[in-house]
Amino acid sequence: MTTSALAGGHDAKAVLDTYADIALAGYEDSLVTAKALDAAIDRLLAEPTAANLDAARAAWIAARVPYQQTEAYRFGNPIVDEWEGKVNAWPLDEGLIDYVDLGYYGAESDENGLFTANVIANKQVYINGKTVTIENITADVIANELHEAGGVEANVASGYHAIEFLLWGQDLNGTGPGAGNRPATDFDTENCTGGSCDRRGDFLQAASELMIADLEEMVANWAAGGAAREAVTSGDEKAGLATILAGMGSLSYGELAGERMKLGLLVHDPEEEHDCFSDNTHYSHFYDAKGIQNVYLGSYTRVDGSVIAGPSLAEFIAHIDADLDKELRDKLDATMGKMQAMVDRAETEAYDQMIGEGNAEGNAVVQAAIDALVDQTRSIERVVAKLDLADVAIEGSDSLDNPNAVFE
Repeated sequence: MTTSALAGGHDAKAVLDTYADIALAGYEDSLVTAKALDAAIDRLLAEPTAANLDAARAAWIAARVPYQQTEAYRFGNPIVDEWEGKVNAWPLDEGLIDYVDLGYYGAESDENGLFTANVIANKQVYINGKTVTIENITADVIANELHEAGGVEANVASGYHAIEFLLWGQDLNGTGPGAGNRPATDFDTENCTGGSCDRRGDFLQAASELMIADLEEMVANWAAGGAAREAVTSGDEKAGLATILAGMGSLSYGELAGERMKLGLLVHDPEEEHDCFSDNTHYSHFYDAKGIQNVYLGSYTRVDGSVIAGPSLAEFIAHIDADLDKELRDKLDATMGKMQAMVDRAETEAYDQMIGEGNAEGNAVVQAAIDALVDQTRSIERVVAKLDLADVAIEGSDSLDNPNAVFE
C-alpha cells in the first residue's frame, strides 16, 4: 500500500513539495538577513562607533530568526547536516580567534593546541605539526586553514557564532547579568583597543563574506533542481516522510531538549548556552521549536511578513488518524507556550541566569520547556509508528537518556 493510499488518497508528494518550499524560503530569508548583517558590519568597520556596533549586533540577532527555523531540516537531510557545521557550529574555543580573559577562559587545553592561538594577534600558528603563516585573513583562510583546524571541532572560525564572538566579545558574567561587552574601539584602527584592530576587522568582514557564500550554497540546494530538494521530492514518498519526521524528532529531543537545554541545566554552566556571547539563547531555542511546528503545519512566515504554505504533514496525518494529528498539534502549541514563557522571563533575566545553580524558579521555566519538547517527541514517535516508518532514527542525548554520564 502506498503512503497516499494509506492517507485516504491525500497526496504525500504535495506534502514533500511544501516541505522543500519552506526550506527554500527559510534559507533565502537567512541569506537576505545575512546580507543585511554584512552591510551593518561594513558600516561598523568604516565608522567604528558604539551606535554602529549596536546596529551590527541587532542585525546579527535578526539574522538568527529565519536561520534557527531551518534547523528542523538538518537531521534526516545529509546534505544539510554535512554543511551545517560551517554556519552554526558551537561551542567554540574563542581563543583561537581573538584575545580572551585567561583568568576566566583558561590558558591551555589538553584537547586543543590552538586553544589560545589568537590568529588576530598572531600571524603564525602551529597546526598539525607545522607552522602556518597567515598574513591576510580572508574567507578562504578561514574556511580552509582555521575552521576546525587540527581536526578539533571546537576550533570554530566561521559562521554565526564566530561573528557573534567578534561583535560581542566574551561574556565574562557567568550566571550573573550581562552579555559580552566588546567596545567599538576594538575595530577602530586609529584609536585601537584590544590590539590588531585591522586584522579583527578583516576577520569579521571575511567571516561575514564566507557565511553569505555558504548560505547561497544551501539556497541553491533547495531551489528547483537542487540536490537537497531532489533527494526529498523525487525519491520514495515514505523515505521523504521519514526525512521530515527524523528532522522534527531529532531536533526536538536529542539536540534541543537534550544537548542545548538539559545539559546546561544539569551542570548549571553558561558555557553550554547556544548564543552565549549575545545572551540571545532564549530566542535561539524559541525559533528552533517554531521551526519544528512550521514543518508539521506546512506554513512559514517570511521575514517580509508573507506566508509560504501548502499541503502539510498535519493534514496528511489527519486523514489517517485525526486524534493523533490533534494530539501532536496540541503538544506543539504547548511547547511554544513554554518557550514563550522563557522568552518573556528573558526580558528581566537572561537564559544563562535561568539555568544558574540555586535559581529554582528560572530552572523550572527551562525544565518546563524541556518537558514539553520531550512530550511532543513522544507524539512524533507515534506518528512514525502510525506510518510504519521503521527507518526513522530520532537522535538521543546522554543528558536525557543517561544523565549520570554527564558527570563522569
